[in-house]
Amino acid sequence: MPRKKPFSVKQKKKQLQDKRERKRGLQDGLRSSSNSRSGSRERREEQTDTSDGESVTHHIRRLNQQPSQGLGPRGYDPNRYRLHFERDSREEVERRKRAAREQVLQPVSAELLELDIREVYQPGSVLDFPRRPPWSYEMSKEQLMSQEERSFQEYLAKIHGAYTSEKLSYFEHNLETWRQLWRVLEMSDIVLLITDIRHPVVNFPPALYEYVTGELGLALVLVLNKVDLAPPALVVAWKHYFHQHYPQLHIVLFSSFPRDPRTPQDPSSVLKKSRRRGRGWTRALGPEQLLRACEAITAGKVDLSSWREKIARDVAGATWGNGSGEEEEEED
Repeated sequence: MPRKKPFSVKQKKKQLQDKRERKRGLQDGLRSSSNSRSGSRERREEQTDTSDGESVTHHIRRLNQQPSQGLGPRGYDPNRYRLHFERDSREEVERRKRAAREQVLQPVSAELLELDIREVYQPGSVLDFPRRPPWSYEMSKEQLMSQEERSFQEYLAKIHGAYTSEKLSYFEHNLETWRQLWRVLEMSDIVLLITDIRHPVVNFPPALYEYVTGELGLALVLVLNKVDLAPPALVVAWKHYFHQHYPQLHIVLFSSFPRDPRTPQDPSSVLKKSRRRGRGWTRALGPEQLLRACEAITAGKVDLSSWREKIARDVAGATWGNGSGEEEEEED
């Protein structure tokens, strides 16, 4: 066996130094590669998903990226329906930061915090629901996609032409999402719109109501959800409001965890979360009312007996739990 060559301290230092240099060079290479990938990703995100023509805005931020290796089975793209919102410029972000640091907030009365919902949606303005352009089965797929693309770009151009980015809130720029909504509405006989009882008008765009009940001629059921979190007076007030302003609505109250009607409720708990202990009352409130609304709409033309039987089985299986059913409330 050959004898090992003597290794001096100086040579050992030189070896460690070379090793550190190689390691540092490798890290720099990885860092530059990562920066290159992130830069290219940002450049890609500053473009829209449009395939035809030029987009109105090139500063789009895409959210909820799903990892994928190209298209999935049957050509499915898992990122097809990602959220597309307009990206704020760096100057605008810095301006808001400075304003937040410099501006001193003063408490105001509750009356000054009230806002007319018509000031938000502005009926009759360009802040409208994007309509699907007229189409027929004689059109090819390419013609249909191109026509929808052109119509959607005109819709965006009207909005961005009338308002600056600072005046607009976030809204969907992904045409694929609107295409999905158009097709689902056209295939539907009854449309359900679910809103939170604590702030239902925020989730109820009047333009969608006009489109569904007017242009499509469909029945629209408004489901006021989580009514267990609101005082009964507030629930009745919102129901009256929607009946008065949108007479073609069918309104249903719903809650997966209804409170025991014998238990008094604090009106201030409307903005608090409810965390339950024990089993408590497990029967949901609303399925029977929803069934009756659909029966009134279909007027006996559709057999809904299987639905009623399903509700009856669920009601029979729902019982008062053996637990105390106690609740804890915490700030939302």
